[in-house]
Amino acid sequence: MASAFFSLVARDDQQEIICTLKTCPIDASYYNYLPSRAANGVFDGLFALSLGLYISQAIISRSFIGFSIAMICGCILEVLGYVGRLMSNSNPFNENGFLMQIVCLTIAPAFLAAGIYLCLSRIVHIFGAENSRLKPRSYPRIFIPCDVISLVLQAIGGGTASSESHQHKSTKTGDHIMLAGLAFQVFTLALFIVLCTDFAIRTLGRMRRLGSAEALDPTHARLRGSWKFRGFLVALALSTLCIFIRSIYRVAELAEGWEGALIKNQNLFIGFEGAIISLAVLVLNVFHPGYCFSEGYAVKMGKKNRGQVVDESVTGSQAEFKA
Repeated sequence: MASAFFSLVARDDQQEIICTLKTCPIDASYYNYLPSRAANGVFDGLFALSLGLYISQAIISRSFIGFSIAMICGCILEVLGYVGRLMSNSNPFNENGFLMQIVCLTIAPAFLAAGIYLCLSRIVHIFGAENSRLKPRSYPRIFIPCDVISLVLQAIGGGTASSESHQHKSTKTGDHIMLAGLAFQVFTLALFIVLCTDFAIRTLGRMRRLGSAEALDPTHARLRGSWKFRGFLVALALSTLCIFIRSIYRVAELAEGWEGALIKNQNLFIGFEGAIISLAVLVLNVFHPGYCFSEGYAVKMGKKNRGQVVDESVTGSQAEFKA
C-alpha cells in the first residue's frame, strides 16, 4: 500500500495538473475510485456532532478530563480526515486531500483507544482492585505508552517510505515499519480485551463464591446498580470492539498493498472505517462516563458549598476519578 501511495505522491507537478476526472481514468487516482460525497459528508457531520458533544460534556461534567481530551483529539482528526475525503470527491488526483485523510484517519483511533484505556482503571476501582491482575492505575500506564509506540512506528514508516520514494528507491523498509505500527496497535487492543475479560471472569467468580455483598466494595453498590453505569459498561465494550475490528481491517488492507482488493473497495472502507468508528464515538457520547458515574458516586451539597460536587464514595482517590 505505502509503496504505491508514495509513488503517487512523488508524481511531478505537470502530471498532477493534467490529471482530472475528464482527462484521466478514475483507477489512475490515489483511491482507484471516486470518494462518495454523501457517505463522507454524513461521517464528517457525525464526527463533528460527536466532537461538539464531547466538548460540552467535558465542560458540564468537569470530570474524566483525560478521557474527554483523548476523545476530542480523536474526533478532531476524524473530522479533518473526512474533510480531506470530501476534497478528493472534487479531484481524487489531488495530493492534499489524500494526504489529509490518510494521515488523520490512520492516527485518530489511537486517541480514541487512549480514552478507553483511561476508563478501565475507574471500573476496576468500582468493582474491586482485588479482582484484577493489575493495579487500577497500571492500565493507562501500560496501554497509553503502547499507543504512542504504535503512532511513532507508523510515523517513522511513513517518513522512511516517502524519503525512499522521492529518491526512487524501494519503499519496502518504510512499508514494513508502518505495518508493524498498525499490527502493534492490534496486539495492544487484543491484550487489553484479554485483561478486561479476565477481570470480568475473576469478578463474577468471586461473586459466586462469596456473594455480591462480600465480593464487591459496598461503597459503590448504588453506582453498580444504576442503569446508566451498566449502559456505560456495554458502550465501552462495544466501542473497544469497534476500534479493534477497524484496526484488523486496516492491517489487512496495508498487508495486501495498494493494488489489493481491500484498498480499492469503497464499501469496505465505509463499513469498517467510517461506520464502525462513528458508532464507537457516539455510544460513548450517549453513555459518557462523566454522566454515568454520577449516580451513587457524588452528591450535591447545600447552598453553603455553592453547589459543589463532593465525592462521598472514594477515600483518597478523588483526583483519579476527576481526571
